[in-house]
Amino acid sequence: MLNMNQKLIKRQQEGKIIRTGIVGAGQMGRGMVTQMVLMQGIMPSIVSDINVENAVHAFHYAGIKDDQIAIVDTLADANKWIEAGKYVATVNADLISQANLVECAIDATGVPDVGAKVATDAMRNGKHVVMLNVETDVVIGPYLKRLAAQQGVIYTGSAGDEPGAVMELYCFAKAMGMDVKVMGKGKNNKLDYACNPDSVLEEATRRKMSPKMLCSFKDGTKTMVEMTAMSNATGLIPDVIGGHGVAATVKELPDLYRLKQDGGILNKHGVVEYVNGIAPGVFVAVSTENEEIAYQMRYHSMGNGPLWILYRPYHLCNLETPLTVAKAVIDGESTIVPIDGLVSECITVAKTDLKAGQYIDGIGCYTTYGSIASAAESDAKGYVPYGLVSNKTRMLKDAKKGQLLTLDMVELDQTTLIYKLRKEQDAIYNK
Repeated sequence: MLNMNQKLIKRQQEGKIIRTGIVGAGQMGRGMVTQMVLMQGIMPSIVSDINVENAVHAFHYAGIKDDQIAIVDTLADANKWIEAGKYVATVNADLISQANLVECAIDATGVPDVGAKVATDAMRNGKHVVMLNVETDVVIGPYLKRLAAQQGVIYTGSAGDEPGAVMELYCFAKAMGMDVKVMGKGKNNKLDYACNPDSVLEEATRRKMSPKMLCSFKDGTKTMVEMTAMSNATGLIPDVIGGHGVAATVKELPDLYRLKQDGGILNKHGVVEYVNGIAPGVFVAVSTENEEIAYQMRYHSMGNGPLWILYRPYHLCNLETPLTVAKAVIDGESTIVPIDGLVSECITVAKTDLKAGQYIDGIGCYTTYGSIASAAESDAKGYVPYGLVSNKTRMLKDAKKGQLLTLDMVELDQTTLIYKLRKEQDAIYNK
């Protein structure tokens, strides 16, 4: 993001304020609104939430007074108040993609089907899309990237989220001619595959976050989704289903991430991984075959090699999202976007014993959690893409706790937009 501060100041001075529309005013949306209000050259012009008070409160957190906030239901009113320079709150997410002055739509809901609609509607209305909703991206990201190209706009994941944060390290290393052997993130919530929204309710309330969101952190789903996004953007794949998830410090990683034949834990290099510990950081493990560069890495106190760790000890999630908006609008560039087709898949695991005829649920809920497999293995074995699972998904066969669900075991809801777009994506890339 070099010089982005100056670019945003210039937009402010020229009166070319980047107006954004944000869908979802929970913890992620609320912080994003607050951060954006403090910045030059950009503003959260319209925020939607199924509870309009959440949108209003998001503006309040940013210090916006009630006389500067308009609550609207119609496009005409949204356009009128945005043009008047006011902040708009609404329950109608469709207005984000339709409002005249909005240049970029941001989805912060975490709901895969909602993300599909927000992204496609916005791009078809000529607006850039920043997808903080990684859960949508790992299912239909290639389709959305392709649609963006057709519409002449940018589709991108967000800076600050782990995939976007570690992509900066990956691009930095690749630009210097380094070989990236491992790419990954830390995990700071102890894994609890059996957790559910009820078991985490007290902690979620204390931390002012959704119980479903916290559950998705604790049961590992969010980590698997993020690793899938990293994979799809780079071509790196998981070494094993679900990753190794070692407990380690940064200093221990160079030895741990050697190949098994060299005393490490990996079957191969070119992989995505996560570490229990080193959170909230992200990292890449790099190597070089050049002896002079290896000497220089040792000289610069990076360790003995042959693997070195580039580590960023923080990611600021939603607070960095506005920088991706600016990068898309000003520079016409994405932060992180899938390469053509899926490289990895976030797949579905039974959280508890499941019975034929039972309806199950998806992210952050009671009956399933996510893992990661290469797309090649997932396709070959028919694993269920996790982002297609909803509370209208019905079991056709029994499954044991911890079992990977396959498509012959479930009846997916085929009426959802994300299901239909996934079928279109499969037809394009799986010829």
